[in-house]
Amino acid sequence: MEAERDAILAALRPVVDGIAATFGPVCEVVLHDYRRPEQSVVALAGAVTGRSVGGAMSQIGLRMVARGDEAADELNYVTRTDTGKLVKSSTMLLRDSSGAVFGALCVNVDVGAASEVHALLGALAGIGGAVPAEPPVTTFRDDIDSVVDVMLDAHRHQSWALLDRAGRLDLFRSLDERGVFAVRRAIEQVAGRLGISRASAYSYLSQSRKQPLTGSRDGGRDGSRDGAREGGRDGAREGGRGGVGEGARAGVGEGARGRVRDAAGDWANDGDEARDRVNEGGHS
Repeated sequence: MEAERDAILAALRPVVDGIAATFGPVCEVVLHDYRRPEQSVVALAGAVTGRSVGGAMSQIGLRMVARGDEAADELNYVTRTDTGKLVKSSTMLLRDSSGAVFGALCVNVDVGAASEVHALLGALAGIGGAVPAEPPVTTFRDDIDSVVDVMLDAHRHQSWALLDRAGRLDLFRSLDERGVFAVRRAIEQVAGRLGISRASAYSYLSQSRKQPLTGSRDGGRDGSRDGAREGGRDGAREGGRGGVGEGARAGVGEGARGRVRDAAGDWANDGDEARDRVNEGGHS
């Protein structure tokens, strides 16, 4: 299977140069190998995003990796680079004979000049249109750590010290869904930014993958439900009203019916959280 994937990538290398030559200097074509997110760019022609061969994928690529084989092509979307360049892009996924996604062929076109001409012609013709929505900013860097940092910055308004357990799990779930943890060493990077131990980061990631999205920040109600599910400890600690009583009793029952291992993991996480709180001091 690896040989088949390598052959597909090799066959597309001249296509990269051909497309870029056809559309000229405003066009960039990038061939990605998703098997190595940190150095996914295996062929490139053009200079729209400023990357080079051996560079990393953007947030868009990480999102594709996170979706796995359920990912779909994204065509003609508009984004803006972190230098302000307006870019229209298409991401076309590569699949092997089994249907597994392993890479992508991406076309990026600098439409800044065309957009300015369009606005100028509209003004000259007296045609006033609605102001288009500002496109999202996408980070294109050769260094994958810089891309992950930008994704973490999107959550900088959430102070880790002020988040309850449900909020912390939601944060890790959000980062996971955006493909952050597909990158090697990302867990250490996230732990360092949040001011927690690596063991705590692994524990939160594991738990976030087991539990559905809560969407709640109510420590009382969530604590009661968590206590009922996870062995009484969380019910007693987080439940506030009702979590100590009903949550603890229900949790003990559930733990006795097969949640011993998860409860033990949660007890270990308690120790990590206690140590983390000593060092948090407002990390976000």
